[in-house]
Amino acid sequence: MSNTSNKKVAFIGLGVMGYPMAGYLQQKGYEVCVYNRTTAKAEAWVSQYGGNYAATPALAAQDASLVFMCVGNDDDVRSVVYGEHGVLATMAVGTVLVDHTTASAELARELAAACAKQQLGFLDAPVSGGQAGAEKGILTVMVGGSAADYSLAEAAMQSYARCVKLLGPAGSGQLAKMVNQICIAGVVQGLAEALNFAKNAGLDGAAVVEVISQGAASSWQMQNRSLTMLDDKFDFGFAVDWMRKDLAIALNEARKNGSALPLTALVDQFYAEVQQMGGGRWDTSSLIKRLSR
Repeated sequence: MSNTSNKKVAFIGLGVMGYPMAGYLQQKGYEVCVYNRTTAKAEAWVSQYGGNYAATPALAAQDASLVFMCVGNDDDVRSVVYGEHGVLATMAVGTVLVDHTTASAELARELAAACAKQQLGFLDAPVSGGQAGAEKGILTVMVGGSAADYSLAEAAMQSYARCVKLLGPAGSGQLAKMVNQICIAGVVQGLAEALNFAKNAGLDGAAVVEVISQGAASSWQMQNRSLTMLDDKFDFGFAVDWMRKDLAIALNEARKNGSALPLTALVDQFYAEVQQMGGGRWDTSSLIKRLSR
C-alpha cells in the first residue's frame, strides 16, 4: 500500500476551473505537479504558484498520492486516463483518482471499475460554483465513491471548497451535478422572463429586484445575475456551450431512469437558440437575450 498521507498530488487540466483549484492545493501545502495540453498554461501556473509541471498525465501522476482531473467531457477524461501516457499507467496501488469533470454517470462507473482492477481508489466529484467559486476557493463538490477513498481525498478537496459531501457510490456525484443543472436551467429561465416582463411593463428592473429579492422569489441567480442581465452583460463565467453539454447528459440520464424533464428540455432548446445568435460563449444568464430580439 502506498503512502496516501504524502503531500505529492497531481492535477490534470488547467482550464478556468482547474487552474485556480490546483493553485489552492499548492497554497495549502500540497506539492502539486500539473499537466495541461497547452504547455504554456502549465508554465504560467508554475510561475504563479510554484510546484512543477509534467509533459504527460502519466508523468504528472507518478509518485502522487492523489490525482485530480478537471477537463472538458467524457472523451477528454478518457484521453488523460488510459494508454501509455494516461494517469493509470503510473498511479501506485492505494492512491486515489478524483475526477472533477462534469461527465456522465456511466463514465464514473467505468473509471471506478478500471481503478479497482489496479487497486486504486476513484471518486467522481463534479463541482458547482463556476469560475468565481473556483477563484475564491468556495466551490461545492458533489462526490460519488467509497467512504474509504473519500476519507483519503476529503481534506485536499476542502482546499478549494466550502462544501464537500459524499452522496453515494460511484456515479452519485455526477447524478447530483445533473440535479444541480436542472435546477439552474429552470431558475435562470424564470428570472429572464420576469426581468423581460418588468422592462416591457415600464418598471425599473433594478428597483423591482431590490424589493422582490427580499422575499420568496430570491435566488442565487437573482442576487448575482439580475443586474448584469438588465445591463446586457453576459461574460460572467459558465458558458452556454458548457451548459448545453451538461443538460444533454442530464436529459440522456432522464431517458434511462424514466424522469420527465419537460422544462429542462425546453430550456435546452432556448440555449440552442442563444448559440444560433452567436452566444455560445455568453454565460447562462443570456437566456434573456432571446426574449428581447
